[in-house]
Amino acid sequence: MILRIGVLAVLLALPATATGIWINSAEARLEQPSAGPGEAAPVAAASDVEYCNPELKRILRRVLMSCGLVGGNAARGCQPVQAKNVATMSGDDFNALFRPMKDRGGIIQFDKDKSELDADDIALTDKVFSDQRGASWFFVVSRASPEGSVEYNRELSKARAEAVMKHLRERFSDPDLDKEVGMLWLGKEYAQLATEFCAWKRSSTGDCTSDDINRSAFIAWIDCQL
Repeated sequence: MILRIGVLAVLLALPATATGIWINSAEARLEQPSAGPGEAAPVAAASDVEYCNPELKRILRRVLMSCGLVGGNAARGCQPVQAKNVATMSGDDFNALFRPMKDRGGIIQFDKDKSELDADDIALTDKVFSDQRGASWFFVVSRASPEGSVEYNRELSKARAEAVMKHLRERFSDPDLDKEVGMLWLGKEYAQLATEFCAWKRSSTGDCTSDDINRSAFIAWIDCQL
């Protein structure tokens, strides 16, 4: 009798053990650091679009792990310091990763000190989000222009990212939304956009100064295979 009970306990434990091993293995693959000396760097899969270079893939993994999409993290979005190697990049290097996505993304511009979406912001958000084309990850990268304190602009930047997320929840009945949307809020001290980004699809057709383009949230589907 004791032997039968022992065998039954082992059999019942097998599915849970296998599931745990599978989850830990998946998370370990996503947490894989950048290649070290003598190691091969990540290579874009054949199904990736051209801009899916190894550096973008490393950033994508870190944001997914740190900002709530995978790994059991309950957070919804984060700042660069929480996304590990994102924080170690210069602003110019970070922005350069997204330049090839000019035709894939858009820039939602906000009024000074505001985080509410207006009709033009909503129209562009809906247009970009609806054009998924099989992509897996939707990024919302929000900023604030230099006026005000660092702390104030961090909160303003966070509110802008959350405004986009709130609208997506209300407009689209997407059961996978929480697994698709990664948010970064950059405040004013990190990765400011240059005026060259004024040539992107924007929710405002008015003047576009450096301050204007940084009162914004960059949005885009990213077609990279991890």
